[in-house]
Amino acid sequence: MELHLIRHPRPDVPAGVCYGQSDVGLAEAPDAVAARLRPILPARFVLHASPLTRARLLAAELGSPLLDDRLKEMHFGEWELRPYAELGPAIDTWVTDPMGFRAPGGESAHDMSERVLQWLDALLANAPADPVVVVAHGGPLRAIAGHLLGIPAERWLSLDFACGHAARLDVEEWGVVLKWFNR
Repeated sequence: MELHLIRHPRPDVPAGVCYGQSDVGLAEAPDAVAARLRPILPARFVLHASPLTRARLLAAELGSPLLDDRLKEMHFGEWELRPYAELGPAIDTWVTDPMGFRAPGGESAHDMSERVLQWLDALLANAPADPVVVVAHGGPLRAIAGHLLGIPAERWLSLDFACGHAARLDVEEWGVVLKWFNR
């Protein structure tokens, strides 16, 4: 299966603000990002997307997406829309346990990855004949790519998906090949 992973366009959020599942707007026009991506995508594909506006608007420019809540970004609870500088020493705890830490009222990266990988398992169990394009967020895309490539979860943060860019993985019976990243 040919799998294209696209991170949403740049959000309209000040630098240094935690936005997770907050439904923020875009600082980049989704039609312009879609026009730039179309030449590197296959002519036909099955399209999946997060329902959050920043992913959904780009996906709608690319086709008719199947929206799935499991593709949403990590929920940061009380940290949503707060500057990281205001979060105090809790940030240090997050740094020491990036997969297990949970912001108050939110979910951990482990929780987020479990729901995303449930989505991936369902996709792989019923893999369509056509290529698959996914428009989502940095966290879920790291979980998908990291898992498929066999990267330990604590290293998934090293997969830095750029806003408005795509990666391609070919999922074969014998393994997964990263064809390109951040195009």
